[in-house]
Amino acid sequence: MSTPLSAPAALARERPGARPARCAPPCTIVIFGARGDLARRKLMPAIAHLAEDGLLAADSRVIGIGTRPMSDDEFRKAMGEAIGQAGDGEGMTPPELLERLSYVSGDIDDEGMYRRLQERLATSEGGAVAHRLFYLAVPPALFPPALRHLSASRLMPRQRDDGEGWARVIIEKPFGSDLASARALNRLVRSAFSERQVFRIDHYLGKETVQNLLVHRFANSIFEPVWNRDHVHHVQITVAETVGVEHRASFYEQAGVIRDVFQNHLLQLLALTTMEPPNTFDANAVRHEKVKVLGAVRAYPENEARQALVAGQYGAGAIGGKPVPGYREEPGVTRDSSTPTFAALRLEIHNWRWRGVPFFLRSGKRLARRFTEIAVRFHRPPHLLFPLREGDALDPNVLTFRIQPEEQISLGFEVKVPGPDVRVTPVRMVFSYADAFDGDRHPAYETLLLDCMEGDQTLFDRADSVEEAWRIIDPIAGAAAAVLPENYPAGSWGPSSADALIARSGASWRNQGR
Repeated sequence: MSTPLSAPAALARERPGARPARCAPPCTIVIFGARGDLARRKLMPAIAHLAEDGLLAADSRVIGIGTRPMSDDEFRKAMGEAIGQAGDGEGMTPPELLERLSYVSGDIDDEGMYRRLQERLATSEGGAVAHRLFYLAVPPALFPPALRHLSASRLMPRQRDDGEGWARVIIEKPFGSDLASARALNRLVRSAFSERQVFRIDHYLGKETVQNLLVHRFANSIFEPVWNRDHVHHVQITVAETVGVEHRASFYEQAGVIRDVFQNHLLQLLALTTMEPPNTFDANAVRHEKVKVLGAVRAYPENEARQALVAGQYGAGAIGGKPVPGYREEPGVTRDSSTPTFAALRLEIHNWRWRGVPFFLRSGKRLARRFTEIAVRFHRPPHLLFPLREGDALDPNVLTFRIQPEEQISLGFEVKVPGPDVRVTPVRMVFSYADAFDGDRHPAYETLLLDCMEGDQTLFDRADSVEEAWRIIDPIAGAAAAVLPENYPAGSWGPSSADALIARSGASWRNQGR
């Protein structure tokens, strides 16, 4: 049983134009990998959405970088089609945005391409104070040469506080493939740029429900007093996907689910769920608390990591009633691959607030349902006052933050069933963003791009945070590589060993995302 919760009607009717005005300064957005999947499906639609909402300065420009030669008009046509397919930017006349697009072809490691880009930037900026945002929407192997060339060409000089225009770079995940490579990449970044110029992006942090996690905790006094080991039994964080490896086999064979999802998405969600209240809501304070709590996560020795981990790989099965192949039958995957496509992990945080509370992180491909959520399960009441039928038990209170596919917050609790007898039943109160705010949605990349243009790093990873995450994940990835993953049929909820892992703590997975 569910009871909806809604925002006040006046607030629900509020549209973007009624909010406090935000408009980034005019800048040139340079997208490396502009013909790639990320740019077409996410970045260009987000830029169109910003323009539609009046959040993109009218004289901002977008320059696409790609290896394929094409004219500006061809690039504009391709991006216009991408925006249309994404369903964003409908309220905007296409030429109003598309005429600001241009294109430069060349390889990432080609010095001539950077000279051509410099000429294009000089033309578009017209001698005015320049603000530049470089987005590395390219494979991770291309991050180092792109960063070195941006620095050496002076397209992105180290930031100064002298009133000149700013230059910033957005680096997509994964930031490194292990602790050693992440440290090496951080050293390269520090040698060329200041930390405030660098935005390490994880698009999960731009989602409304993820941001609302901090508001929920720190703007509502009824929750923070019970947000600790005395009241919380355990926490589950799940990223469940129904899709398979799709076109990412070459990357996925090297990364697997642990490096692909756990090191970034899942640990970011864990940090926001468990961090201490920052002194102020600014980038340094928030990120400092995230680093502190990640530093308190115990890194298992590899032999112990095997006891805290379940790894699986999907076999043939059915999704939505349609047969799908197993991972080893996917194009680009080796027939004897031992790459895990599913993992379940038990973590511990050794600090005063969370000592003794288990945290269960889980992600997998080709699972039965697609959903991402954080579920905080509280202890059952210490004394049972009400008669129950034999074998029955009160459901524990569960506070759930659903991140996708629908963004909502729900609270489960017990109520009396109407009638002369005292019988209890569980109910849920549900707050839905779509219902409460009349569908007023802002894609994650829109929020994050706007923050980058405004110089707000609150939702972006810092160098030390990345390294703490890899400190935790390295032995886990090593343990997974040392064993063969358990097979699970596509369309299931993963290996049965994952159920046993969480059952040892007297809990069970929320497989239906209830």
